[in-house]
Amino acid sequence: MSGHPQRDPDRGSPTEPPEQVKPRTLYDRGVDRAAVNTFVRQQWDSSVVSSLSRLVEIPAVSPGFDPEWEANGHLDSAIGHVREWIEARGLTGAGTEVVRLPGRSPLLLVDVPATGDASDGSAETALLYGHLDKQPPMDGWSAGLGPWEPVVHEGRLYGRGSVDDGYSGYAAVTAIEALRSQGGRHPRCVLLLETGEESGSPDLPAYLDHLSERLGRIGLVVCLDSGGGDYERLWLTTSLRGMVQVNLTVKVLETGQHSGAASGLVPDSFRIARQLLDRLEDSATGEILLPELNVRIPDSRAAEARAGVEAAPGLVRGSVELPQGMRMVHEDEAELALNNWWRPTLTVIGADGLPHPAEAGNVLRSRTTLDLSFRLPPTADPDAALRAVRSTLERDVPYGAEVEFDHEEAGRGFNAPETAPWLSEALDEASAEVFGAGWRSMGLGGSIPFMGLLHERYPEAQFVVTGALGPRSNAHVPDESLDLDYAARVTSAVAYVLDAHARK
Repeated sequence: MSGHPQRDPDRGSPTEPPEQVKPRTLYDRGVDRAAVNTFVRQQWDSSVVSSLSRLVEIPAVSPGFDPEWEANGHLDSAIGHVREWIEARGLTGAGTEVVRLPGRSPLLLVDVPATGDASDGSAETALLYGHLDKQPPMDGWSAGLGPWEPVVHEGRLYGRGSVDDGYSGYAAVTAIEALRSQGGRHPRCVLLLETGEESGSPDLPAYLDHLSERLGRIGLVVCLDSGGGDYERLWLTTSLRGMVQVNLTVKVLETGQHSGAASGLVPDSFRIARQLLDRLEDSATGEILLPELNVRIPDSRAAEARAGVEAAPGLVRGSVELPQGMRMVHEDEAELALNNWWRPTLTVIGADGLPHPAEAGNVLRSRTTLDLSFRLPPTADPDAALRAVRSTLERDVPYGAEVEFDHEEAGRGFNAPETAPWLSEALDEASAEVFGAGWRSMGLGGSIPFMGLLHERYPEAQFVVTGALGPRSNAHVPDESLDLDYAARVTSAVAYVLDAHARK
């Protein structure tokens, strides 16, 4: 099979690149890391790919896109399949449990006790996160490919949920298994695989509350739902934007009227909506005007953006393919990075009340509805932002038109804490021994709301937000695929980090 389209995911580009690879200085790990890497490769080849391929076959669409998810049972099938594979690993002392709160999508919890020789780091829990729900299938897959048809071609596993995020549970468990089999250490590890992430993780806060005592003191969070700008090195995500979404309806009439009779007497609802949007955004520049949606960008993050684009020119510009003659909003690539990673933006992602042009008559319509999606700076308060948007839109509406709101949503961003020395060293070593290139950090223009929630709950924890998403991954769109070689290397890197946490 050939001719797969070369789509790039909607991802950020790298920030500060620690290209230098440091030698080991803090401690001797004691684990045979070459054997760990070999074990990981063997497990991916002999067990992970086949089981993950069967997971791809399960149409476990996220609840937000499948109102009949409980009756359909696909989320339960996905959990059951992965649970069976994990239990077959035979990890001594490990327990698996399907946690199900009333009215909420289920969650798979895997609790693995610390290795017996773990040092004081074993008093802390390492929380590893992934999800098993998937985006809708979508039309437009290349010939020979399909959302529920796993195909391995040229080192990539194609199918919905392969890279986003079905591989994550396999990677986490294989990293633990590799350490145990090769004399390594790891702290107590709790793996949470939820089934609502693609719907915004609405149930995760309730599960974290429910499991708070069992989770204990979280010292490390590993999220495998992210990625980077290439497959040459390990990438860490240092920031994620928050989000606010709201449907705005402007109503001027109970029913539409002939435009010849009503125009000039009754204002057009779309014109009023345009005026209201001008309160939020400078339409000439895209600048968001509300102070509640803006923050001062930290100097360190601005420096990361500048260093990143200088080290890897084109990674920001190359993330989106433009039509002939179209220009991006700024010539400076570092400014583009900050626009995407830190500055607030408004996108009108949907509309109602507007008939298709082929069906439109000369009617002054009764109302216009716009679905407004704001991306917020990582450190902005999303609830304050939502309140500011609402109050701005409903204050002194022109002509006394009626303004209504629906489907309000607010999600917190994420700004990673400073990397601890033990973690930095582990990343340096993984970069040298697994990837052969220094690791880099980057921001993402998108949102993973639960990361901000976890940071708020566990402010003392170290965060490793990484993953296998990269060029041609095509998350959320046709031809989603996982680079199998890169996923195996990410798995080894996770093993390095867990071993370092146990010995720190």
